[in-house]
Amino acid sequence: MAKKLMILFGTETGNAEMLAEDACSSAESNGFEAEVRGMDEITVEELCEVQRLLIFCSTWGDGEQPDNAQDFFDAVSECSASDLTGLNYGVLALGDTAFDLFCESGKEWDALLEEKGANRLVERMDCDTDFEDDAEFWTEQSLEKMGTVE
Repeated sequence: MAKKLMILFGTETGNAEMLAEDACSSAESNGFEAEVRGMDEITVEELCEVQRLLIFCSTWGDGEQPDNAQDFFDAVSECSASDLTGLNYGVLALGDTAFDLFCESGKEWDALLEEKGANRLVERMDCDTDFEDDAEFWTEQSLEKMGTVE
C-alpha cells in the first residue's frame, strides 16, 4: 500500500505552490500517494489525521504569513500541545535576504508544529530568491526520510 503524503503550500506569488506541485510529482514517482493543497484548503481536524507532511511556505510583507496561510496558522496555533503527536513534518521556507525577517513564516510553521507535538523529520531549509536547486535537493532528502515513516 502506498504511503500517504500531504503537501501544503502558503504562497502569494505562486513559487511555493510550484514547488509543492513539483514535490508531489517526485513523491508519486517514488511510490507515495501524495496530495497538494493550499493552506486555505485544509482544516485542523484533517491535519490531525496526517502522518507525513511537507510544507512549502513563502514569507510576505514584513515577515508575515501569506494570505492563504494566515487563517490556518491561527487555527493550528489554538491546538493543544499534543494534537499533532502523530505528525512527521518538514518545512521549506521561501524568503528574500534583502528583508530583515528572512523566511519568517516558514520559521514560524516549523516552531509551531514542534510546539504542538509534531516530529520534525526533516530540518527546515530557508531559501533565498534563487531557490530552485536548494528546493530540489531538500525535496529529495525529505522524500527519503518520509519513506522511512511506517
